[in-house]
Amino acid sequence: MASTVFSSSTRPLALVSGASSGIGAAFARALAARGYDLALTARRADRLEALAAELSRAHGVEAFSIVQDLAAPEAHRPILDAIAARGRHVDMLVNNAGFSIAESFAAVPWSRQQAFLMTLVVNACGLAHGVIPGMAERGSGRIINVASMAAFAPGVAGHSLYPGAKSLMLTFSQALDAEYGPRGLKVTAVCPGFTQTEFAQANGTSVAMDASPRRLFQTPEAVVEAALRANDTGRVVVIPGWYNALAAGLMRYLPAGLVRAILMRASARYHLED
Repeated sequence: MASTVFSSSTRPLALVSGASSGIGAAFARALAARGYDLALTARRADRLEALAAELSRAHGVEAFSIVQDLAAPEAHRPILDAIAARGRHVDMLVNNAGFSIAESFAAVPWSRQQAFLMTLVVNACGLAHGVIPGMAERGSGRIINVASMAAFAPGVAGHSLYPGAKSLMLTFSQALDAEYGPRGLKVTAVCPGFTQTEFAQANGTSVAMDASPRRLFQTPEAVVEAALRANDTGRVVVIPGWYNALAAGLMRYLPAGLVRAILMRASARYHLED
């Protein structure tokens, strides 16, 4: 149970999941620079606490960590409870936590696939479900869901659930905008391509990723800047980088069979053998 620590801050509060590194940490830094207080959640306490201390020193904001593994069922609840225990409400939600599984679907235990769905889909939606009523009542709020270029792609070998999960976050964002945009909420799905993070290292495909053309990679800061700029202006879907936007357009408008054949060939290097 979260301890009660009431805050006297009047600054808006942003909740960022997966904040310990990569795009999540970049979101936290950018939002602190904008004057947001930060609730940072992820599994790695040391990284979260170091980042919270850094942001507090650099920007004079209140930043605190909530150590939680979003792979656990109902993991969104203790996060929201910890924020409420401080007398705070969420003004901006960034659903960023995620990972991928490079092996074939049945090559890993079901518990691992279930953890994937909990992290990228169930608890992300749970966090949104928990914060939206208050946002709608106040007539303002922001949600950014980190989707992916994979949201536009067909399924290929390996990373079996990833395109489906990211496609859901894209259409979920569009649905939330349709439902709550008239009530003052701004909802954006950001769909990055290759990004310079620890993502590939975590799923075991870093060797293959390192062989990819570096011109295709973006920094986390560039992804975050595009996402925040889009959210500021009420854009629901943003694809950072002109080459990513072009690729997404081709995936949407070329014949599906051709797109799948091309991606099957290109993605083979990122599929770990069972």
